[in-house]
This record gives sequence, C-alpha cells and structure tokens, in this order.
Amino acid sequence: MVDVGDKPLSRRRAVARARVRMAAGTAARLRELPKGDALVTAQLAGIMAAKRTSDLIPLCHPLPLTHVEVRLDVGEESVEIESSAETTAQTGVEMEALVAAAVAALTVYDMAKAIDKEMEISEVRLVEKTKEPAR
Repeated sequence: MVDVGDKPLSRRRAVARARVRMAAGTAARLRELPKGDALVTAQLAGIMAAKRTSDLIPLCHPLPLTHVEVRLDVGEESVEIESSAETTAQTGVEMEALVAAAVAALTVYDMAKAIDKEMEISEVRLVEKTKEPAR
C-alpha cells in the first residue's frame, strides 16, 4: 500500500456512473422481476460494496466512509446509475464510488438476466472528485 501517513486529513467526495442497457420490456419490469425489486436490491448492493471496497481491490486503503448514496434512474431502455462516496481521510474515495456503481449495475444485470439475455453494462466511469481541507 502507498504510505499516506504523513498526508493531512481532507474532506473528499467522488461521484461515479454506470449504465445498464436493456430491452424496453425489461426496463418496465425492474420492480417486479422473479427475483424481486431490482432497483432497491441494486441500491443496497452498491452501498454495501462501497463499504467493502478495500476487501475487493488489492492494496486499496480501508476508509471511514461518512456518506454513500446510490441512485438508479430507469429510462426507456436503460438504467442510469450514479453513486457518490464521502470521507474525511488521507486518500481519495473514488474507488468506493466506482465499486458502488459497478456492483449496482451488476446487481441489476443479475436480477434481470432471466428475462433479458442481451443486457449490457457500460460506461462505468468517475465523473467527479473533490478534496477540501478538513474542518
């Protein structure tokens, strides 16, 4: 791991996004799939994943997350996922935001795969990161 011991604490925030493309009929049924409500399940999975990022990504620092949010917006033929993670720490929180978005997308895929074999996860990306002095 990179030594961040000499770095000062900073308030840090990161935002990530992902997209799951699917058939229009699949998008219309996401709250009533055979496995249950894909949107609620994916939101919870993303939050849980952000909290476990250092267990999933080798050499990633465990961070004391102060806030994680995962939002899913259903479009006509896709689900747009946006996640944000916040901490006051010595290193950034972008991996937590990215893992949250990716795992939420994977959860939507898993829950809908029985009715849609053509789904595609794409555009997993960091869209913002900020760093401010700690108060």
